[in-house]
Amino acid sequence: MKEDRIRKAFENKDWNEIKVTDSWQILKIMAEFVDGFEKLAKIGPCVSIFGSARTKADHRYYLLTEEIARLLTKQGYGVISGGGPGIMEAANKGAFEAGGKSVGLGIELPFEAFENKYIDRDKLLEFKYFFVRKVMFMKYAQGFIAMPGGFGTLDEFFEAVTLIQTGKVARFPIVLVGTEYWKDLIEWTKDKMLTAGNIKEEDLNLFRLVDTAEDAVAHIVKFYEKYIIKPNF
Repeated sequence: MKEDRIRKAFENKDWNEIKVTDSWQILKIMAEFVDGFEKLAKIGPCVSIFGSARTKADHRYYLLTEEIARLLTKQGYGVISGGGPGIMEAANKGAFEAGGKSVGLGIELPFEAFENKYIDRDKLLEFKYFFVRKVMFMKYAQGFIAMPGGFGTLDEFFEAVTLIQTGKVARFPIVLVGTEYWKDLIEWTKDKMLTAGNIKEEDLNLFRLVDTAEDAVAHIVKFYEKYIIKPNF
């Protein structure tokens, strides 16, 4: 299957075939953007929560994510997740059971089942393109919380930090949860990236490392209290 996709990518195509294929792809991308904008435009203040799809329901990080989502809901925030199992399910579950807004932004993948049962039905979207989905995570969230996860979680975390660092988006709170899990990564950024001059000292202040649900939510709440901004629903 993978070899077939590689061979197909190197097949010769004439100009008309390329033009038609690319044009349809552009329309599909536009359709995903329009659908996402229409469904999410009125969800109110939300926090995006990321983490591994492979985390089991009895794991401490799953239970911690549920508690974070519940506390966010009490503060007036909705929760956005990737819509799948593991940490994503825990985020939606915590928000749903606390009576808050529970948003799921799924992605079509050939090897993982998605769409957990705790997403509000009118706030469930499924994307084919990762980059469209990432725009929705950024555009409609007032904060990011990264639980322990894999490459996808790192992708979202570093994209958020990069957008703030480069001034492409306004500053918003980013929280890493789990010192035990994240400490080596943070030390690496200090020992390698900072020492090499590839980031500045102040860039390390673009995110906060915490261990408890209370501290994760408090960082987001305090961030907006400085600007006298509160959730509007």
